[in-house]
Amino acid sequence: MRWTDFLLPTLKETPAEAETQSHKLMLRAGLIRKLSSGIYNMLPLGLRVTQKVASIVREEMNRIGALEILMPVLSPAELWEESGRWGIYGKELMRVRDRHGRFFALGPTHEEIVTDIIRGEVRSYRQLPLTLYQIQTKFRDEVRPRFGVVRAREFLMKDAYSFHRDEASLAETYDKMYEAYTRIFTRCGLRFGSVEADSGAIGGDVTHEFMVFAETGESQVFACDCGYAATEDTAECVIDVPEGSEEAQGLEKVETPGMKTVEEVTAFLKKEPRQLIKTIVYNVEGEYVAVLIRGDREINEIKLAKVLGSPNIGMATAEDIEKVTGGPLGFSGPVGLKDVRIIADRTVTGACNMVTGANEADAHYVNVTLGRDFEVTGFHDLVLVEAGDICTRCGKPLGTWRGIEVGQIFKLGTKYSEIMKATFLDEQGKEHPFVMGCYGIGVTRTVAAAIEQHNDKDGISWPISIAPFEVHVLPTNVTVPELKDTAEAIYDGLMAEGIQVLLDDRDERPGNKFKDADLVGIPIRVTVGEKSLKEGKVEIRMRKSGEVTKIEKGDAVAHIAEVVREEKKKLEA
Repeated sequence: MRWTDFLLPTLKETPAEAETQSHKLMLRAGLIRKLSSGIYNMLPLGLRVTQKVASIVREEMNRIGALEILMPVLSPAELWEESGRWGIYGKELMRVRDRHGRFFALGPTHEEIVTDIIRGEVRSYRQLPLTLYQIQTKFRDEVRPRFGVVRAREFLMKDAYSFHRDEASLAETYDKMYEAYTRIFTRCGLRFGSVEADSGAIGGDVTHEFMVFAETGESQVFACDCGYAATEDTAECVIDVPEGSEEAQGLEKVETPGMKTVEEVTAFLKKEPRQLIKTIVYNVEGEYVAVLIRGDREINEIKLAKVLGSPNIGMATAEDIEKVTGGPLGFSGPVGLKDVRIIADRTVTGACNMVTGANEADAHYVNVTLGRDFEVTGFHDLVLVEAGDICTRCGKPLGTWRGIEVGQIFKLGTKYSEIMKATFLDEQGKEHPFVMGCYGIGVTRTVAAAIEQHNDKDGISWPISIAPFEVHVLPTNVTVPELKDTAEAIYDGLMAEGIQVLLDDRDERPGNKFKDADLVGIPIRVTVGEKSLKEGKVEIRMRKSGEVTKIEKGDAVAHIAEVVREEKKKLEA
C-alpha cells in the first residue's frame, strides 16, 4: 500500500479528550476518530489491526472445532424477558422500539438468541457437544465511556457458546477454550494472566478473566507467588479474628457529639479502627438489611450482592436509615436493632468489647459483645481485599497489579437452558436441559491493550502478528530518482514475497516521515537514504529495539523477508 493512496491522518498534538496512552496513540496515529461519546469510526489503519486480531481469534476458534455463525444485533425483548434479564441487565442494555411499538435490545451479548437457536435445532445427545461463535458488533450503554475503545458503547467482540449433555463435557470444552485464549493472546504479543472473576450479568458459578498487564488498566488484580490470582471483585484473603479469650466488659452508652466517621469516633474514644463495628444499611429490592464489618475494612458489594441473592442493592438513604434504626446517618449499630435482617463479615466473628453506633444522635456504645448484645443471621466473606492481606492458599502476602480485561470464559450450567426450556433427549429418550458455557473476547479492546503494552515516547511499537503492515519502506526524498526507484523495487519485491508493506511515497521532509513512522509503529522500517545508497546499501531498523542494520540493496528483499519470518516465529503459540 502506498501512503499517498491510503487514508492515514496522523496528528502532531494529542487531543484533549484522550486520557490513556492507547487512546492518545489511536487518535494520533490515525486508527480511530470519535463520532460521539463512546462511539468511534475505525479508520483504515485501525481496521487492519482489528482484522488481524479477529483473524487470530477465528483461527484458534476453528482449531478447537467451534463453528462460526452470525446472529442479529437486534433481539426481541420477549427473549430477554423469557430469560429474566430484560429487567436485571440494567441501564447498560440499549433498548429500541420499532414502528409497531415492539421493544428490542441492541445485543451486548447473545445467550438468549443462541439458546433459542439450539432449542429449535438440536434435539439429541448425539449432536453434542456443540460450540458456536461469532465476531460481531456489540452495544453497551456505559454510564461513563472512557479510554477510547477500552470502555466504549459500541465495540467488536467474539462471543462463543457451548452446549453439552453434562458438566464433564462442559469442563473439557472450558479447558480447551482456556488453552485457545492463551494461544490467542500469546500470538497477539501480549503479556497477560488469567484470574478468578465475578460473572456479573452473564451468570454462572465458574469464570476466569484474561487480563493484559497495564498500569492504566481499570481492573485491580490480587495475586500471589503460589499462582492464586483474582480480581478485586472476587479476591479472598485470610482474616484475623479474635480468639475469644478477652473478658467482656459491661455495655455502656457514651456521648460522641458530632462524631460520625470511623476516624472521628475512634480518635475521640481513643480506640483503634479495628475495635469498631461499622453498621451499613442496604436496600435490597425494598427490604432493608444491616451489614456489619470491622471499622478498618470495607465491604465488597459484589460479594454482598451474591450473598443477598440480588444484583439490585444500594445503600439506604438517610431518611430510610432513620426510619429503620431510629437514629440518624452515622450512628447506626446492631444493638437493639429490630425487624431488620443483620448479616456480618467474618471480621465480626468473636466480636468482644467493640464500639458501635447507638442508633441515636451523638451516641455510641462501647464494650459491645456478640451474642450478648446482638445476634447476626450469618457470617460471610464480604471484605474488600487489600494489598498485603494473606493468601488463603499459601499464607503469604498478596501483591497487586493492574490489568485490562480482554477476555472472559464462563461455566453457565443450566442457567439459560432451564428457564428457556432448551432441552435434548438422552439415550433413553429422557429430556435434559443443555449444560452451557460462554466465552468472550473484546477484539477492539485487545487492540487498545496491545498499544498500552507496546509503546514508547515516540509512538506505537506493534507486535508483528497484529501490525497493520509488517514493513515500512521509507525513501527520504522521492524527488531523487535513484532513491525513489530503489524504494519502489524493494516495495515490489516484498509484495511479491507476500509481505504486507507500506511505502511512504509522500514528498515530505525526512524528519516528518521518520516521526510518522515511529508514531504508526510498523515493526520493520527500511530507510532508503542518499548516504547509505552511495555505499549500495539500505538501512533496516527494528521499531521495538531501535537496532539498525545496513544491507546491500540487492539483498534487501531476501533479508527483510527472513526477518519477517523470524519475528513471526517468536509469537507462535
